[in-house]
Amino acid sequence: MTYSYTQLVQYLACPLRYRYRYLDGWQEKETRAGLLFGRAFEQALAALFRREDPGCALFEAWSQYKDSPLEYPKNESWDQMLGQGIHLLTRFVQDSRVQIRNPRRNLQIKFTRPIGNGNEFVSYIDAIGHMDGQRSVIDWKTTGARYPDQPAGLLALDPQLVCYSWISGEPNVAFVVFVRKRLVEVQYLRATITQEQRESFGEMIASTIRQIEAAQFPARSGIRFPRNGCISCSHLGLCLGKQDMVDARLIRRPGGDLGWLDELDY
Repeated sequence: MTYSYTQLVQYLACPLRYRYRYLDGWQEKETRAGLLFGRAFEQALAALFRREDPGCALFEAWSQYKDSPLEYPKNESWDQMLGQGIHLLTRFVQDSRVQIRNPRRNLQIKFTRPIGNGNEFVSYIDAIGHMDGQRSVIDWKTTGARYPDQPAGLLALDPQLVCYSWISGEPNVAFVVFVRKRLVEVQYLRATITQEQRESFGEMIASTIRQIEAAQFPARSGIRFPRNGCISCSHLGLCLGKQDMVDARLIRRPGGDLGWLDELDY
């Protein structure tokens, strides 16, 4: 069995949602403009490091969705997001803080690691390069709001970065955050992951997989007002037995699918 970071996050958030997604095959429809724009933007970044035209790459990749019925963030549109992307690429080039040598080898790198009982863990890391001269695992993020950077050391607690450090063996990790807003911003956030953190993450993986293999899939309700995790869950219609919500948000692929493919969305 192949496991990924996304699968573990899904299980830890709600084991029942994990069952819906990975065993029953209920997958969220790809209608969120922000997610699809992020994929297109990553193609533009790859073109930039290959010394191709990143603006053209972004336009071509994003144009695939121009006439699609997407869910856009408030007060945003296809054209606005394209303009934000061009400004972000320009700012990133001007900053010149990230270098990726041999981009065909050091972008979208697949890492696998055996985790016992015939299982393996897989991750696709966006890049390994140098940020401000320091070799780091780098993850690209596109978002409509800034990432918090205080208090100091906060980023080292991010489980995705801990995961990438664990599977790659690289202690230095970073988020490069492309913030889509009226005045665009690029954040460069760094952290160092300790050996103790990596060992603890490995133990958490082993413990979680034991629960999955024991078929423990209880519902873990997010209902607690005013913050309500169930409201944002794409699988809520299944829990409520409301077919209209299921039809609007989900598509079923019988037998589930390969969970490691989710890694390509990050």
